[in-house]
Amino acid sequence: MPFLSHDRAGVFYHTSSLLEGPGLLHGFSTRLGGVSAGERASLNFRGGGPEPDDPALVRENYRRFCAALGADPAGLVLSRQVHEATVRHVTAADAGKGLSRPADYTADALVTDEPGLSLMVFSADCIILLLWDPETGSIGAVHAGWRGTALDLPARTVGEMGRLFGARPRDIRAAVGAGIGPCCFETHGDVPEAMRAAFGPGADGYIAPRGEKWTVDLKGINAWRLREAGVAAERIDICPLCTSCRPELYWSHRKTGDRRGVQGALIGLEGQL
Repeated sequence: MPFLSHDRAGVFYHTSSLLEGPGLLHGFSTRLGGVSAGERASLNFRGGGPEPDDPALVRENYRRFCAALGADPAGLVLSRQVHEATVRHVTAADAGKGLSRPADYTADALVTDEPGLSLMVFSADCIILLLWDPETGSIGAVHAGWRGTALDLPARTVGEMGRLFGARPRDIRAAVGAGIGPCCFETHGDVPEAMRAAFGPGADGYIAPRGEKWTVDLKGINAWRLREAGVAAERIDICPLCTSCRPELYWSHRKTGDRRGVQGALIGLEGQL
């Protein structure tokens, strides 16, 4: 299924046609459509870094992105990413955490089935995924860098949606957003070794030598692991774009290091808290 591009009130973002349904909203941001300036121009969701962005500008960026998607910022819950395997069950008590009030948790993946809540994760090359089960009305948002990929975090999130909400993997739809591709993700041996240690020889189909280094297809591995978890191949949508190849459209740590912003992926359930 194709990813679609939208320009709403100057905010440029993507959606997946797999995640279209009543009561659901979602979007993958780009770096276009915000108010931040300089190295973080323009749609940046990151306040920290070597030269922190103006908090008022970051808040306005969230407001603009939420307005474009039709999400209520009061119901937004942000990940607090540490490259670990925690999947947080988000409830109405978490509304606003990470944005209007501090997040009292660390989690690279969030899940919920409560109307009025929206989940958001972030990336500047890492893989970000959105999950939806239309049968139970449950949703998930996942940040998976190479460490999260090796921890099988997207598949773990599918399992948690089953444990918490009764979601069956065959009913879940998954959208994998723009992230660094094997064209640009060149690594030393530690990353391939982590993938082989986690997944065995099946990982070799997503790893290739390049001189003395290696390239790794993180999107491909995560899609494979979702299939292994029971998600149907036709219900997995993968954005083909590489964030490192397109620095005019996306933030990329590989291109600019820490002097950058971050893009985000949001998925939410309409309704009242």
